[in-house]
Amino acid sequence: MKAELTWQEAKAKAQAMELEIAALIPKGTVTSIDQKKTGVLLSCNKTQHNWNGSTTVTVAEGTKIEPIVKDIEAHYRANGTTVSADRNVNDNYRIQIDPYAPGESYIVSEGFAPNEIRIASGSACFTLPEGVYPGGDF
Repeated sequence: MKAELTWQEAKAKAQAMELEIAALIPKGTVTSIDQKKTGVLLSCNKTQHNWNGSTTVTVAEGTKIEPIVKDIEAHYRANGTTVSADRNVNDNYRIQIDPYAPGESYIVSEGFAPNEIRIASGSACFTLPEGVYPGGDF
């Protein structure tokens, strides 16, 4: 685990990866990309946390989302990245991309509203500086 990683660096890397994933969605289908400016910290273990945020990509009405998610899955599998797939509680196809850093993962699936693809991120684990409380927005 990278104890020297700051929460700001972890957040920046996770947000960059969200946008990298969003860039794989066919440009002709994308109507907007909304990346949340803040996220929250979750515990990795007793001493470390990871940053969690999300990006929502709105696609044109009538766009079939499952084939797009499967194309993103194929892209990361072809690069040797660990990817798992299942269906969420709404029976939408969902993938989890797990790069090598402990705690780091990205979940891609149909969003909470029609015509949306949600990219949820969790950064690599890091140690907060002494005296920094992990609650609230980061």
